[in-house]
Amino acid sequence: MKLSFALLLLYFPLFAQKSELLLFPEKIHDFGEIAESGGKVEFEFRFVNNTARPILILSVEASCGCTTTGYTKEVIKQGGSGFVKASFDPKGRPGYFNKPITVTTDYNAETIILQIKGQVSTESEKDPMVELSAKNGSFRLKHSNFNFGKAYVNKDAIEKDFAVFNAGDKPIHILKKTIQAPYIIVNLPEVLMPKEKAHIKIIYDARLRSQYGFVSDNLELETDDELQPMKNFSIYATTEDFFPPLSEAELLKSPLLQLDNYIVAFGRMPQRAEVVKQVTVTNGGKTNLLIRSIQPNCTCVASSAEKLIVKPGETSTVKIVFNPMGRNGGQNKSITVYSNDPRNPVQRINITGYIPN
Repeated sequence: MKLSFALLLLYFPLFAQKSELLLFPEKIHDFGEIAESGGKVEFEFRFVNNTARPILILSVEASCGCTTTGYTKEVIKQGGSGFVKASFDPKGRPGYFNKPITVTTDYNAETIILQIKGQVSTESEKDPMVELSAKNGSFRLKHSNFNFGKAYVNKDAIEKDFAVFNAGDKPIHILKKTIQAPYIIVNLPEVLMPKEKAHIKIIYDARLRSQYGFVSDNLELETDDELQPMKNFSIYATTEDFFPPLSEAELLKSPLLQLDNYIVAFGRMPQRAEVVKQVTVTNGGKTNLLIRSIQPNCTCVASSAEKLIVKPGETSTVKIVFNPMGRNGGQNKSITVYSNDPRNPVQRINITGYIPN
């Protein structure tokens, strides 16, 4: 009885999810701290049609003129996916923000509420010791590593500035920098004077990186900082294809990635034997579908595609292998599929399961 109750608790979130009309992995997005002068920020809420019939988004309304929206205009079939895009302009809006977005569908005219939030700051208000709270010896940075966010493999290299502050009482000299990544260029001052704020400029070329999904590289700095002379940082990015807005005619000619299942339930798994499942991929478009990459978020999951090129109307399979060794309890993992589908180039398969002790 206890085991049955535990299993019920494990899968209750899954049952709750299935009652939703549009299944959003994320309904609230936190932009964190953004600069008022940094320009617009945007985020795409992706979803799966979880109803028993095709569904159409009738409208997407923001609560503020500072927020603009976009969304999938086509009918979304049962099990199909779409997006709601939110763009926020921080200019003239310092301080905390929390903006609801109301999505109305043709399914009994029911509404869904999404949220974007964050903190808009101005450079003139910032105390370096408060703003840059991540410590690395005498260095102070906003974060302990350098995150580029989204980078596109088919666009020009991007450059970002990362503030750094010398909180110590002595100058810090950068004696040597090491990065084994020809697609990353790091420019930084040779010396940082006491209580001086400067910027580390990093150029990231995702085209040369030539890999899809979450990627990371290491930057090592050798300094004469007495507190911590050797400094190691990770440079993160999530790389994917960029697709400009397409006309209706262009969309009709494009590939369309359709998965027969976005939630793969492995159920109760043995502790020692690998378990295998499959998801069917269909190209519902008019040109070849290219599977760019398939990336699990855990080493316990391996995945592969039967074929990387799927012709119009054809199907393929994604093989999912779960290795339960060394694990127990509830399991919630995911696999991200990257393709040349311009509507939804990045799609996620959620994986659940239970491994007894």
